Amino acid sequence: MQIFVTQDYGELSLRAAEVVAAQVRAKPASVLGLATGATPLGMYQELRRANNDVSYAQVTTFNLDEFVGLSAGHPGSYHHYMHLNFVRHVDIDPNNVHLPNGLASDLALECEMYEQSISQAGGIDLQVLGIGRNGHIGFNEPHGKFEAGTHVVKLDEASIDANLRFFASRAEVPQYAITIGIRTIMLAQRILLLASGADKAHIIAQAVRGPITPSVPASVLQLHRNVVVIVDRAANQQLTNSEGVQQCFTAYEL
Repeated sequence: MQIFVTQDYGELSLRAAEVVAAQVRAKPASVLGLATGATPLGMYQELRRANNDVSYAQVTTFNLDEFVGLSAGHPGSYHHYMHLNFVRHVDIDPNNVHLPNGLASDLALECEMYEQSISQAGGIDLQVLGIGRNGHIGFNEPHGKFEAGTHVVKLDEASIDANLRFFASRAEVPQYAITIGIRTIMLAQRILLLASGADKAHIIAQAVRGPITPSVPASVLQLHRNVVVIVDRAANQQLTNSEGVQQCFTAYEL
């Protein structure tokens, strides 16, 4: 696990975009696992700026999750988030952009088909992750199973609170989501974990230096052979003097 510290969120976003762009340049037909939420927003903005330098024409993407019960056009859906912040701005084929169907009549079948689609695409080359304050990656909540594939999960109260900003009231926030499981995340060739802000400092320290435990789902990433963690100084507060942490960012090469 490589841990890099940036001065601020802006630099974190730039460096994260550089990692994604380097992956696509090295392998134009890359399969990218993408995340939503507040943390990757800046990364998508940087990727849009670099669009003339990177082609996504052969890229396939799989998003980590989607809320159960929301249509693709709902402003709180992750379909909407990805279209608004990334897909419409780059030259990616919309047929190669995949997110779970939150309105599927058979959710178990939807999970199975999504898992099969990832496998048929050859697996994920680079998986981008954020981290929740409770340590979740995707919507793999604390005390879930590390061996889980794509599945339906009941969201923790902390996850519902974190997504409240996308809805008019707490009652409107979905309580269930489809998420790629830990097993599938761990099968990715490379993983990029991003964290920004002082409110993520404690959980980042637990995830990358604490015991590997389902109570902190992101801690399982310590077992992966190729993980890059990029945090800003605020999120780095409890890792500052830890062994192995680099206090400046150096170019990440694939």
